[in-house]
Amino acid sequence: MSTYSPRLTQLIDALRRLPGVGPKSAQRMAFHLLDRDRDGAAQLGIAIGAALDGIERCPSCRMFCEDQSCRYCNPQRQASGQICVVESPADLIAIEHNTGYRGRYFVLMGRLSPLDGIGPEELGLPALAALLERGPVEELIVALNPSVEGEATAYYLIEMAHARGIKVTRIAHGVPMGGELEYVDGGTLSHALAGRTPA
Repeated sequence: MSTYSPRLTQLIDALRRLPGVGPKSAQRMAFHLLDRDRDGAAQLGIAIGAALDGIERCPSCRMFCEDQSCRYCNPQRQASGQICVVESPADLIAIEHNTGYRGRYFVLMGRLSPLDGIGPEELGLPALAALLERGPVEELIVALNPSVEGEATAYYLIEMAHARGIKVTRIAHGVPMGGELEYVDGGTLSHALAGRTPA
């Protein structure tokens, strides 16, 4: 038998779906929202509903966008001839805010992990291949996290680009092994991107 009422149980279970939130944290959040910030809880519910209704993935770069005109796929960015491949939207934002890069992006929403059932299809790699075929793409920048899965994914991307005669570079490894791009300081990330090397 649950310690909580059915609706409270449902709220705590919903909060536990957030990354890094365990049972105690979810309980603390639920109690705070119900006891001290009901207006904030209502605003949170409205914001989540609006986001679910109005935010989709861009069919070209796979970043989240609210309409057909994705800010990361405009003609000026296309004219750069560059596509920077990242694992997540947070990685895209980290590069955008901390470097001078203003080319196009492609967001994988993960990395290759056959044991978890994540293959090329799940990462949208057929869509990336179509982008490379359509052109004009002069350089594919691989900006993946330096993990075992990240390295395997990078190798796949490098082979994909080389097969089409496209130059491939990788961000320099000023980013620590096992690190996540979104948590790296701006200076390190900027130097890593500026010092990318051919793959």
